[in-house]
Amino acid sequence: MDISTQYLGLDLKNPLVPSASPMMKSLDSVRKLEDAGAAAIIMHSLFEEEISHEHEEVMLLMEQQELSHGEGSHFIPTYEDYANGLDAYLEQIQRLKSTLEIPVIASLNGISLDGWIDNGRKLEEAGADALELNVFFIATDSNQSGAEVEDRYTSLLRELRENVSIPICMKLSSHFSSIPHLVKQLEINGAAGVSLFNCFYQPDISTDTLQVIPTPPSSSETNMLLRMRWIAILYSQVGLSLGVTGGVKNGNDALKFLLAGADVVQLCTILFEKGPEYLAQILTELKVKMEQLGFDSISELKGSISHNAVKDRQAFERAQYFRHLTVRGR
Repeated sequence: MDISTQYLGLDLKNPLVPSASPMMKSLDSVRKLEDAGAAAIIMHSLFEEEISHEHEEVMLLMEQQELSHGEGSHFIPTYEDYANGLDAYLEQIQRLKSTLEIPVIASLNGISLDGWIDNGRKLEEAGADALELNVFFIATDSNQSGAEVEDRYTSLLRELRENVSIPICMKLSSHFSSIPHLVKQLEINGAAGVSLFNCFYQPDISTDTLQVIPTPPSSSETNMLLRMRWIAILYSQVGLSLGVTGGVKNGNDALKFLLAGADVVQLCTILFEKGPEYLAQILTELKVKMEQLGFDSISELKGSISHNAVKDRQAFERAQYFRHLTVRGR
């Protein structure tokens, strides 16, 4: 049985890829993931906002030291002496590349064009095999059109594509009026793949403190099926890689996404709940199910139940089914 696949131009031994999470900060955890069969790893996100905040704090500390030490200022550490989040991230890439035999995909979350470009270059120089852009923009201005929002994504991609040579994946949210159009434009502008869909903290209101508080995202079956729908619709319309992230708990879930057309299935929450070793069980379940269904390879099954492959294409398009809404017996 051949369970190999390709993602972002990278040859992978199977379609299971642990997604960006704090687990990637631990070399021991990442080794366990590789031992369990992970085909690649996506590192935890590097946040430009955090780096900028650290820079401001270091500069303030140095200014205070200079004012306090007077004649002893030549003993004060320079800016380069202070390690920051970026340094630690780059060092982790280098450690992972020297330790693992599987590809390492860096994840970047930026807030400025210069930040995206500068940090993207540094991640490539550190040895990352590919780059996942964790992009999200809230359009709060009623004068800004959907087309203008999409243009922010494609413009960022074009600029970054001109400055880095490694494959770039855009991790997208589901909040677009035409997902196929956006993904096609991203492909035209140089994206090697997209990952569907990003999960974000959502604002909630505390009725105790009357404050807005962040609420962590949850991986529900409904969200998983939303991803499945769009993977199936995109499969025959674009040529770039399709990754799916969120909600996969077992080999059967992974198989569904592959049948819909995904190139890789990313895992996160279940690995936190069960441990990195659990990836091996998901992989075994996937292979057993493939054998039961008579599939000899990932390439044979991939996209076989996509939007373009099924007789009833509307099955992926309907939002409501009359027979499920009608009360029985009436």
